[in-house]
Amino acid sequence: MNELIFVNLPLFRLGHLRCLCQSRFLLWRRLLPCKLQLNPLLKFFAELFSKKRPYLPLKNTFFPQSFPIAHERKMCYHNINFRKGMVIFMYGEMQKKLGIYIHIPFCRTKCAYCDFYSFIPKSEGIYERYTEALIKHMEAYREAAQDYVPDSVYIGGGTPTALPAEYLLKIIRSVKRNFRLSKNTEFTVEVNPGTCDYKTFVRLRRAGVNRISMGLQSAVPEELKALTRSHSRDDFEECFKAARAAKIRNISVDLMFGIPKQTVNSLLSSIDYLTRLHPDHISLYDLKIEEGTPYSRIAHTLLLPDEDTEFDMYHNAIELLKRRGYNQYEISNFARPGRMSYHNLKYWNCEEYLGFGPGAYSYFNRNRFSFVRNIEAYIKGVEDPQSRIKITEGLEEISGKAQLGEYIMLRLRLNEGISVNEIARRYGVDFVALYGKKAERYIQYGYMKRSGDRFFLTTQGMFISNYILSDLLSFEDLGALSPANNF
Repeated sequence: MNELIFVNLPLFRLGHLRCLCQSRFLLWRRLLPCKLQLNPLLKFFAELFSKKRPYLPLKNTFFPQSFPIAHERKMCYHNINFRKGMVIFMYGEMQKKLGIYIHIPFCRTKCAYCDFYSFIPKSEGIYERYTEALIKHMEAYREAAQDYVPDSVYIGGGTPTALPAEYLLKIIRSVKRNFRLSKNTEFTVEVNPGTCDYKTFVRLRRAGVNRISMGLQSAVPEELKALTRSHSRDDFEECFKAARAAKIRNISVDLMFGIPKQTVNSLLSSIDYLTRLHPDHISLYDLKIEEGTPYSRIAHTLLLPDEDTEFDMYHNAIELLKRRGYNQYEISNFARPGRMSYHNLKYWNCEEYLGFGPGAYSYFNRNRFSFVRNIEAYIKGVEDPQSRIKITEGLEEISGKAQLGEYIMLRLRLNEGISVNEIARRYGVDFVALYGKKAERYIQYGYMKRSGDRFFLTTQGMFISNYILSDLLSFEDLGALSPANNF
């Protein structure tokens, strides 16, 4: 806290002034009862705003338009107390938001298409060693993150619930101990069907987990077999209902399209089945054959849908999900109202996040880096920071042209796209001057639209977004930026 400001308001009873502090705004909701005199309050704010102090803008106030409104500063009132007729304002620097990702690389079976760092443990002894290493690593970052308030935590894998529950709960407790989570933190744990029962869901909820991400991939037995998934549709439904019974109010489910032998109708049947269970969020991913996976070695034998069929799958899936109440907000993500994933949005909005575990990525203090994809090297490097084992890989400062390019690339994944005014405010550049000609070409062919100051991809554009973004964000265009621009 930087300062205390006291003002005596003898005409006001305690508790009559109600304030809501949200993000960077102090939003005055109501002042009751109406008989109270406003003059002392107006006089106080007039005096406050006339002094050169850090203060907060008021939004949607009941004050007259002539009343002076503060300019925005990066400061925020942290607390407002009412005591003996005194209103006490305490303020300090606004705390930054942060996402936290924790990677659990263990699986009970390894799917043939999976490119994430994961494996089937040969010994259960690795569970405790890895848990302790994760905890120590988080403790090492506690001071660096002390000015942040994490509002999303995501424990992914691998299969986090392949880890014995006592170790998973220990990791959760460590997150809460080392980071000052916000009151409304979205706390997600990934679950594969057949790896978590009702009792474990209850323990997770009581520990602070309020969101589950579950992998169905397909409701068609032949497609699950083609993906080498170990669960059945019945396993998934049992797991889903157990989570609901345990009072998990926010459940996300993953589906895939482009699966060997899959058809448009079989995909729609999976969506129909899933939406009847009413999950809160659905992710729909296009199967990619990644180099180094078992699938890549037999790719020539896989009966994959052709590109036109895949587009039909994608288009029809979007339409069916929309009819069932799931609005698309990103290329692969759909949600019921109010259920968009905070954690996913951190990536697309270029916000900061810290990752822990082998293969986990971070974007922190304008630096992007990852940790080595080797669990033994990771554990040993964390256990002995003075050793020669380097666990950090690919350290890169993201600034200037790269920062602008990433922002455009990631924001165009979202349905709302990019704002020309926002880019000008953030980076001091004119998007239309840099990319207007190329964007106009994609608008002409129906891959992109413009509405007001916003550019966004259509369904057709989202399907080929990788091509559009690589063409749009050419180095030649980025090189046109003036070196005087400081991002």
